[in-house]
Amino acid sequence: MCYFTSVKKPSVLLCLPPLTQLNTPYPSTAYLTGFLRERGYKVAQADIGIEMVLALFSRTTLAEIFDQLTAQREHLPGEAAQMLALAPAYLETIDPVIGFLQGRDPMLGPRICMRGFLPEGPRFNALARSRSTDRQVPTVDLAKHLATLYLEDLADLIKATVAPHFELSRYAERIGTAASGFDAVIDAMEQPPSLTDRLLGEAVQNYLKNVAPDVVGLSVPFPGNLLGAFRIAQHVKTTRPGTIVVLGGGYVNTSLRRLRDPRVFDYVDFITLDDGERPLLCLLELLAGGRDSKELCRTFARSHGVVVFYNDAKERDFNTQEIGTPTYDGLALDRYLSILDTLNPMHRLWSEGHWNKLTVAHGCYWKQCTFCDVSLDYIARYEATPGEVLVHRIEALVAETGRRGFHFVDEAAPPAALKSIALLLLERGITITWWGNIRFEEAFTSDLCRLLAASGCVAVTGGLEAASDRLLAKMKKDITLEQVARVAAAFRAAGIMVHAYLMYDYPGETIEETIDCLERVRQLFAADLVQSAFWHRFTATAHSPIGLDPRRHGVTIIGPAFAGFAENDLIHRCEEGSCPAWVGDGLRRSLLNFIEGRGLRVDVRRWFDQRVSRSRVRRDWLRTTLASQKQLDNPLAERRFVWIGGKLVHEPRTGRSTLILPNRTRDITLTLEPRTAGWLLDLIRGATPSPDKRADHYPALREARRQYPVGGPAGFDRLLRTKQWHQIRQIGLLRV
Repeated sequence: MCYFTSVKKPSVLLCLPPLTQLNTPYPSTAYLTGFLRERGYKVAQADIGIEMVLALFSRTTLAEIFDQLTAQREHLPGEAAQMLALAPAYLETIDPVIGFLQGRDPMLGPRICMRGFLPEGPRFNALARSRSTDRQVPTVDLAKHLATLYLEDLADLIKATVAPHFELSRYAERIGTAASGFDAVIDAMEQPPSLTDRLLGEAVQNYLKNVAPDVVGLSVPFPGNLLGAFRIAQHVKTTRPGTIVVLGGGYVNTSLRRLRDPRVFDYVDFITLDDGERPLLCLLELLAGGRDSKELCRTFARSHGVVVFYNDAKERDFNTQEIGTPTYDGLALDRYLSILDTLNPMHRLWSEGHWNKLTVAHGCYWKQCTFCDVSLDYIARYEATPGEVLVHRIEALVAETGRRGFHFVDEAAPPAALKSIALLLLERGITITWWGNIRFEEAFTSDLCRLLAASGCVAVTGGLEAASDRLLAKMKKDITLEQVARVAAAFRAAGIMVHAYLMYDYPGETIEETIDCLERVRQLFAADLVQSAFWHRFTATAHSPIGLDPRRHGVTIIGPAFAGFAENDLIHRCEEGSCPAWVGDGLRRSLLNFIEGRGLRVDVRRWFDQRVSRSRVRRDWLRTTLASQKQLDNPLAERRFVWIGGKLVHEPRTGRSTLILPNRTRDITLTLEPRTAGWLLDLIRGATPSPDKRADHYPALREARRQYPVGGPAGFDRLLRTKQWHQIRQIGLLRV
């Protein structure tokens, strides 16, 4: 089967459908673009979501919306009528506000903060309960927050009146999460195009005209991208019927694995599963006449009216070294918006500024959690990226984008790999800011956290899931609350912020346990060990251990019945009952306040609309837990020394030596016996990262102990208990 006999290699347009993030591109097309270009393909990429949003939030489009609403004035809800009355103010301010959120006009910030420049709709009511008007908040932050509330008001208006599928970070998400059959998608596609559908089509048409691709690839990472992807496919098939359309991405990989409905292929030609590099490469070779359809890799297509799954490619998947460096070329990074819906310094990382996205490892090295899709490739196939390769990609992306922010988007970045990367960054003098997802492993010692901070780490996100040892054991998390508290304290002591993912209504969880979990979370927030968190309700998924063997976990799956299209989120009944909705409302209410620094000392029962029992957790639980862990890090445990302080100054004198040990904020002066001073000088010089350093060249503790010149190992052990040694360690001598 050969589709394009006139071209050797098909040209490709990779698209991100609306909507994911407004501040930075989702990385799927960047990875595939880099991969295919290295193999000689002509590839363009487009974020249709940001194009649609920018067209929507413009004076021209808003004028059209307000004209339409004026004709419907008598039927508008009260809040919409109120905003319509302020239409001239919105039209005057929308273009300047968008420019400000793009970073093109920072001097608009002070005027936004004057609270009379922006029209204020319902979203601004929250300011009375927020610290957003605190005079200590930097002007630029407050201005971004006010501008975000302004955009959210407009988004609410648009959703309520002219585009019911539109939200700022998702598009028709309800359809994607409830589409066991394809009828829901077809029904939505047969509706007259909304305003946002029209803008989407115009953005797609511009790329089709300028790129003239042979193949359009659509990446669907989340349910909120599904309808947008099919709208794009519909537009491509209508305006360029000879163009091949391919669907893939995270949502496809988890939800469309049992695809049976042939009507899907009225819109798309192929659907690929799991990592896209090998399936897409095989498909492009097929289209150019280089292979038969039977030799495709993890690809659905329609043949003779039925859905066929082809997976007979002889080639293996590409490893993490072979996929190449992602590229953002073609994505206009200066057009994205920094959205600030909260001033919380941790929470804002998701929505503010551009982050270059990389993975430290493919899959999850733990892959045991009962609620997780551990049977699927993106979790099950674990492979770490060599540190040298990852640092090369970091340097390449800094050179390409001019941006030094990196988000490691792993399922869980391994501690050993992060240590390796941190050392490489320090050795090469590469300055970046980074954050990523971790497990609360005991390997994250205080010193390792300090090393990560020295390399540029500012935040970590981790799955706490349940602040209950009983539930953590049921989930097979293989962590304990004491462990979480210690690790969070180590990160925070290093200046690294912590976000916790939380879950409630896990099978067998009681309301009393949920209240206890909330009390422990409150204490973590109150002690500033956690700065941000998100609480979601447990959902049984088809590819998790619970979904695959529900009876073993006390769960009965009651739907939805698979109807040929999507299958992932399952409706379940727990033998031991489930939490009523008001429990989730209380948990969300508590976190919204905790994130803003409110209500950290009040009884957690206050957050619920109905009476709940008093928490059984002692209010000094965290303090006593941390106090009991002070000696857990054995000072003689075999590790290597790394110096993150500055260059030493040595002033030798008769009988004594003076050493000045600096770091970037302070220094200490030590007066030592000459032999001890020489030993310390050699130790720190050997522990200092440098371009020619190898990981096994850092001094080992056993060697430093053996070589200690005053009393040998016993003298070294005595040194560890001295104030001087404590000062040296505080300035920057780490054991990792």
